[in-house]
Amino acid sequence: MSAFVENVKRFLGIGRSGNSDQRGTWGSGFGSLFLAVAVALTIRWCLIEAYVIPSGSMLPSLLIQDHIFVNKFVYGVRIPFSKEWLARFSQPQRGDVIVFKYPEDESTFFIKRVVGIPGDKLSWDGQQLTINGQKIPTSENPKKDFFFSILNDREMAGGKESYDLMEEKLDGNPHPTLVKKDAVHTLVEGQEVPPNSLFVMGDNRDNSNDSRYWGFVPQENILGRAMFVWLSCDETLPAPVNFICSPLAIRWKRLFHSVH
Repeated sequence: MSAFVENVKRFLGIGRSGNSDQRGTWGSGFGSLFLAVAVALTIRWCLIEAYVIPSGSMLPSLLIQDHIFVNKFVYGVRIPFSKEWLARFSQPQRGDVIVFKYPEDESTFFIKRVVGIPGDKLSWDGQQLTINGQKIPTSENPKKDFFFSILNDREMAGGKESYDLMEEKLDGNPHPTLVKKDAVHTLVEGQEVPPNSLFVMGDNRDNSNDSRYWGFVPQENILGRAMFVWLSCDETLPAPVNFICSPLAIRWKRLFHSVH
């Protein structure tokens, strides 16, 4: 404890005599602060960054007010404040849940699932996804009761009874999807994904603004791949701090939930 107190005094310049000693102490303290800020910014730039889910487009995989960490290193490292890559480590794969800059307004960030990679030809008939002539396996979700239990009606237009909860397997990896029973579906017929682009969709298929409406995501717009939920809540605090989760409404079972 005494060592801690001495370190605090040394940082604040308490108990020292002479202006030069105090200036050196303050300089050292601000140097440490600058280093800490630089480390934090570096982590955010190329390793991980936190985001909050603002809408229900990825239900039931991601809930509104899920706070997630995004892996920004998995696909490569960019030159700061640019879209140019310093190094590329891997390419996005079908099934990846990615955060990216919305092509029509790059000040807005979207999160969607990759369903098509360069060269793929895709079709969507409202319930069935077809890639390169192969129907993607789709069936009633075996965890239907669980997923409906974590959703609430205010997140689902028309209530839970208006939806079919399905399981879709992209390259053998399952994920849940919601399809509205009475929706007027937006169809896709034989669209080919161009080079350096991706076709993305939300898991809440009839409540998602995605590639079916505005086209492909340039890979240079990708920010990273979703990792896990580190905080989640049903409600936030009142304005002006309505970006903070209410401690009384935390979804404890969502903490450290992996995003698949």
